[in-house]
Amino acid sequence: MLNGIALIGIIIVAIVFIVLASSKWKWHPFLAILTATIGVGLAVQMPLNTIIQSINNGFGSLMGYIGLIVVMGSIIGVILEKSGAAMKIAQLILQLVGKKRPALAMSFIGATVSIPVFCDSGFIILAGLNNALAKTAKVKKASLALALASGLYTTHTLIPPTPGPITAAGNIGASDYIGTIMIIGFIVSIPTLLVAWLFAKTKGQTLETEDLTAEDWKALNLPSAWKALLPILLPIVLIAVGTVAKFWKWESALAEILLFLGHPLVALFIGMFSAFLLFPAKGKTYWNDWIGEGIKLAGPILIITGAGGAFGGLLKATPMADLIQDWITGNAFSGFTFLIIAFLIAALLKTSQGSSTNALVITSSILAPLVPTLGFDTAYELALVVMALGGGAMTVSHANDSYFWVVTQFSGIQLQDAYRSYTLMTGLQGLTVLLITLVLYAFA
Repeated sequence: MLNGIALIGIIIVAIVFIVLASSKWKWHPFLAILTATIGVGLAVQMPLNTIIQSINNGFGSLMGYIGLIVVMGSIIGVILEKSGAAMKIAQLILQLVGKKRPALAMSFIGATVSIPVFCDSGFIILAGLNNALAKTAKVKKASLALALASGLYTTHTLIPPTPGPITAAGNIGASDYIGTIMIIGFIVSIPTLLVAWLFAKTKGQTLETEDLTAEDWKALNLPSAWKALLPILLPIVLIAVGTVAKFWKWESALAEILLFLGHPLVALFIGMFSAFLLFPAKGKTYWNDWIGEGIKLAGPILIITGAGGAFGGLLKATPMADLIQDWITGNAFSGFTFLIIAFLIAALLKTSQGSSTNALVITSSILAPLVPTLGFDTAYELALVVMALGGGAMTVSHANDSYFWVVTQFSGIQLQDAYRSYTLMTGLQGLTVLLITLVLYAFA
């Protein structure tokens, strides 16, 4: 099997191929990743049986952890969207923050809703609230649109159980530390949201938007507050309690129950059942329709995620980790360097092919063999790796990103203004995440 510079060169070529195939040549990411995976195996002269075994192991092991979680998270998101629960949550946060700070309210509304709901869907369902609040508070709609977009975008890339960060965690071996990653994600999200809010508040005042007709959110028959919040808060609380039990190494029958309930699979399962309370009382057909839509939404994500796991599995079968270990010692400088490299690769993939989820999945697969080599082995350190990847996956959103078009079309921001405002803002968000991550690593 090839080693040394030749091995590194082949892997770099594979990464470039994935970027070009998925962005410029318009290949589906699944096809691009799987082709690169097999190509690397053949190019490094890996035994043919090992290529097949590595691909199957990588795909299967990741699906065994992440598959059901992604499906249940997608089902919860669809139910929150269809039932009006996401809109109810938006109203609650708006009441809490107050109409005197509308941009800040929209930022936190977006951040909350996007934890279970994809940012694209979140922006669409909250566009009506955004427009109504702009009229009520007499502020520029662009400011609120940018704040909402940034809030949705932040938690979409940083906080599980969104598919991108939770898959990245699985790829780098942090599947047992989802609770810690959620906590660190919340910590990193706060300054990121504040930076974006200040930018949106200032830049948005200089932008004019088209007057788009939006749904009157006040006229909707929304669910009660507790029903709307339960599918989000219940899994978070269960995971948090399980994390505390694991951290303090509790040993008792109660601790075993808490650890069981706090596993992301069980927590999301319970959260999914709590979301069923949002189904209309006289609409049994909604069960199949909404759950089916959630499953369909999860399908493409799982396919790409599995391909990323296969790529990571094959890379782990190469001598790359041993090679890097010979080159880099596990000191603080190498740790800082690795976090920056993780950010840059994710940013390259995000900028070139548009999808934050794909950028997180692919980059975490590529770098997974290096994580233990460089001494990232605690829950805190692994969480920071996910943050660096998430920051890169924010940088930047432009014309090849579907979310870019959702923001522009549903906010009325002109295309040229979107590049000067929204795209620039996503770059500032990503750099803020990287800076905070590096500061937190200094205290590791």
